[in-house]
Amino acid sequence: MIKDIVKDQSFLARISEPATREDLPVAQDLIDTLKAHEGSCVGLAANMIGISRQIIIVKVGLSSLVMFNPKITMQQSPYKTEEGCLSLEGMRETTRFLIIEVEYLDQKWQKKKKRFRGFTAQIIQHEVDHLNGVII
Repeated sequence: MIKDIVKDQSFLARISEPATREDLPVAQDLIDTLKAHEGSCVGLAANMIGISRQIIIVKVGLSSLVMFNPKITMQQSPYKTEEGCLSLEGMRETTRFLIIEVEYLDQKWQKKKKRFRGFTAQIIQHEVDHLNGVII
């Protein structure tokens, strides 16, 4: 189901709770909402649709990847950039890492560990910040 985008900064500033198997249906809401905003959005965190759980979705090429309880375990090569966000007005400066490694659970609740680089790594870092209550 397509969900409204949350813009309440006090809600977005909360640290999200770990996801459980009961949160698996949230993946479809994230997929539907990302698709509805595909012209202006490349990733979402569950708190952006009103669910304070550690779940994100990111565009990876032509497909989308949902991650439950993502943890960034490695970061290399910092760089400065600007980012926008559906939940916030305007662009903001931030530091990101060119290469990251992430541990997460997939939609089958299987543990995964994967390395990402470039723009995909940047999107993941932005969405994980959301889960940690970081508003950039």
